[in-house]
Amino acid sequence: MTEHPLSLAVPQALPPVLSGCAGTNRAPANVARQIAANDDVAAIGLWLAEYHDSPHTFRSYRKEAERLLLWATQIRGKPVSSLTREDVIAYEAFLCHPPATWCDDSLARRGEHRRLFTGPLAERSRRQALGILAGLFNYLVRAGYLAGSPFVLQRRRARRGMPRAIERYLDRSLWDDVLHSIDGWPRSTNRDCQRYERARWVLRFLYETALRASEAAAACESDFQRVRGRWWLHVVGKGGVEGQIPLSDHLMEDFARYRGFHGLPPAPADNGKIPAILGIAGRASALTPTAIYQIVKATFRHVADTLQKEDAAKASRVRRASTHWLRHTAATHQAEDGTPIHHIQQNLRHSSIGTTSIYLHAEEDSRHASTTRTRADASQQREGDLP
Repeated sequence: MTEHPLSLAVPQALPPVLSGCAGTNRAPANVARQIAANDDVAAIGLWLAEYHDSPHTFRSYRKEAERLLLWATQIRGKPVSSLTREDVIAYEAFLCHPPATWCDDSLARRGEHRRLFTGPLAERSRRQALGILAGLFNYLVRAGYLAGSPFVLQRRRARRGMPRAIERYLDRSLWDDVLHSIDGWPRSTNRDCQRYERARWVLRFLYETALRASEAAAACESDFQRVRGRWWLHVVGKGGVEGQIPLSDHLMEDFARYRGFHGLPPAPADNGKIPAILGIAGRASALTPTAIYQIVKATFRHVADTLQKEDAAKASRVRRASTHWLRHTAATHQAEDGTPIHHIQQNLRHSSIGTTSIYLHAEEDSRHASTTRTRADASQQREGDLP
């Protein structure tokens, strides 16, 4: 079996009954077609091609399309273009409890027979998956490929109040513990030094810039720009949104140190293509977002193992941390330092300032302190009034 040209991990040559050529939800012949695709794999591949310029989005959308297509053809026994509302409800239940064979650790991470689940999806991940698939079906309806979308019947869940404050971050004290722990790593061999310098730079780079793993993987020398004596990092993020991230002199010193360790000039070249995060052993080849994620996770696991002896709670929190935790940590610390919220919004490239407000923990901490202090004072006053 061969893979789809867009790396969709399902066989192109599905039997006619599963290919979608005669799906029960196919648009009638008198509907104007905007695409030439005449089977589900080709139609989904065209939808994915719309995101070719956004690798992170492409990978995320491809994963959800693969999951649905394999589930529909292998478990439900029907093509995607025959799915009904009942099928969508059943698929959501499937995401809550995927069978063990779909979560097998022995399966490869890439390729046609790769593992598509690590376990049941949390509620937030399920919502995201169904939202992506709703977008796929809407696209195919607008393209004249499908007659309708079973996702339009989905019950809208009411938003409950204001967005909850983000909790996946490291407070300043714990962040300092992480940096201090890394500085204690052994450096007796060249490999030890490589591991230390890479971990030291990657965590500092992601923390100060609040980049996503995909954005950090794409960053190269020419993205570092000096304007009026100040350093900025040019970023193209989710949805092609561009931004300029301010960089401190201290971070640029760390960058010079990292480059110097690998025999590179301290300052990035104006038109240079060398990645901000070098490949294994300092090779001038870009790492994938997954590789950067794994570097960060491995670093946090190592730090957690060190912290375990003195504070199991701290170790547990660090062990859970990831690249996105660094983004949340950066935004939280900026807010605590008094950075104006609209500046944090620009740094994170949020379209809505309401999204950025989830990082304002200091205000909540202050409200908690003042409320509990008032109650404590009142309680003491009552006790003092007793005979």
